[in-house]
Amino acid sequence: MKQYLQATDYFDYHQPQLKAWIESQLKGVPDDPVERIKLLYLAVRDSITYNPYVFSTEAHTFRASDALISGESYCIPKAVLLGAAARAIGVPSRLGLADVRNHLSSPKLIEWLRSDIFRMHGFIELHLNNRWVKATPAFNAQLCELMSVEPLPFDGVHDSVFQEYTEAGHAHMEYVNDHGVFADLPYEFIVESVQSAYGHLFGPEHKLEGIEGNLERDMLESGQ
Repeated sequence: MKQYLQATDYFDYHQPQLKAWIESQLKGVPDDPVERIKLLYLAVRDSITYNPYVFSTEAHTFRASDALISGESYCIPKAVLLGAAARAIGVPSRLGLADVRNHLSSPKLIEWLRSDIFRMHGFIELHLNNRWVKATPAFNAQLCELMSVEPLPFDGVHDSVFQEYTEAGHAHMEYVNDHGVFADLPYEFIVESVQSAYGHLFGPEHKLEGIEGNLERDMLESGQ
């Protein structure tokens, strides 16, 4: 389990601001790993706004501390942030990656990606009570409300992945390809996979040619 507890350039829980944030979140909380992880999960899920438009191939943007400091990020750095916080309190964590199809993506986002497949969706696996459980702190509660889905809970016992259906019973999210789990963020693998899937977003120097955007605003504008 040692590799799943280490601080790394990406799981950088030794970074002063991140270390202070973890301590502030857990102040006065009983020394129970499950209860602490549940609190940290909610903090990552709802205090860091989900925004896929901020994706960048710059390595530092995948760090846990970068997600915290920026206040907005997408699934992979948010998962790494939760994983780093878990390691800081002695709970082993590892990053999971998969490709997913999102049936409720905003038209603007689908147009930008030219696909409803999201390559390299990230979640975190946590070792609690002698078993690995999945947690997905990507979508903040405010965005879930706009998407008409319940915010994804995590009880520390059962796997928590994206909801398959909306409140109205419509398909929401499905996993289409599993890339496995990793003790540290596989930077080159992620970037190469994203460039392969969305080559039109990258210029000749392989720098993302994206657009500034906000998914919550997209959902409001599209009436979803």
